Amino acid sequence: MRTFRFGVNTLPSDHEDWARGCRVTEEQGFDVLLAPDHLGSDAPFAALGAAAAVTTRMRLGTYVLNNEFWNPALLAREVATLDRISGGRFELGLGSGHMKWEFEDAGIPWRPHADRTANLVATLDELDRRLAEGGQEPSPVQRPRPPLLIGGHSPSTLALAARRAETVAFSGATQTKGRKMGVFTMAGAAETRQRVDLVREAAGERDYESGVLVQKVILTDDADKAVAEITERVGAELLPRGESLLDCPYLLVGTAREVADTLLRRRAEFGFTHVVTHGHSRDALAEVIPLIRAAEAAWVAGADGAAETAGTAEA
Repeated sequence: MRTFRFGVNTLPSDHEDWARGCRVTEEQGFDVLLAPDHLGSDAPFAALGAAAAVTTRMRLGTYVLNNEFWNPALLAREVATLDRISGGRFELGLGSGHMKWEFEDAGIPWRPHADRTANLVATLDELDRRLAEGGQEPSPVQRPRPPLLIGGHSPSTLALAARRAETVAFSGATQTKGRKMGVFTMAGAAETRQRVDLVREAAGERDYESGVLVQKVILTDDADKAVAEITERVGAELLPRGESLLDCPYLLVGTAREVADTLLRRRAEFGFTHVVTHGHSRDALAEVIPLIRAAEAAWVAGADGAAETAGTAEA
């Protein structure tokens, strides 16, 4: 069973002091600092380069790059440079892009999802060629290629992730037709279970890390009240139907202990161990991390004790 890795998806605009924010995130016990890739927000590679200069342990990643924005050759250069200056701490997160308005604003053609997925495959092939040991010149040589994360919710994107990525990230979000861009419908537990089964079948015997993007972490003694407030604010039509919002894999609500127990249950059910949230929920998730670490330490101690007992019995 994999141990948990915790991440925060954030940018300098979320912090008054980016350098201090990065150091605090590392001190809180997070394993990876991640940067999104959207127009109107800070540039991900510049932000992560600055983070690399003020942190030492925490890994750094994109979550996720819009593949349609990037030329593979230039992307390979960015990846190799950031991985080098961070001491090999970079993890590359890629997706096919999903916000049509960004394409229009950038003057980039908005193509059907199948075409964007095919282009993502082509980019992966080119990155593997350019970043592998012995890559053709002139190109950066990377030893080895940074770990790859592919994130999304569509079956085709998740199946591709199962075949190619070290981390498969479940976003649980679907662009809502008939609503303004950037408005999403959130999947529930049943739909997520179907996606998890799809990925497991597509991966076969291939090993991978399974991740989830938690949209919000709310620490409270009154979970029912918090859920009611979310439903009123967001709108029931955008939330999972026929299921309790407390069971939604992309939301964590309750006391720190209850949230920790929820994460442990979801690891058993869905396999989620790469847990990422947004900057506004960083401090809440940070309170949960020590409880998870304690549970994992107890599990390891129990497993070691059982193995020792078994070995003594066999002797």
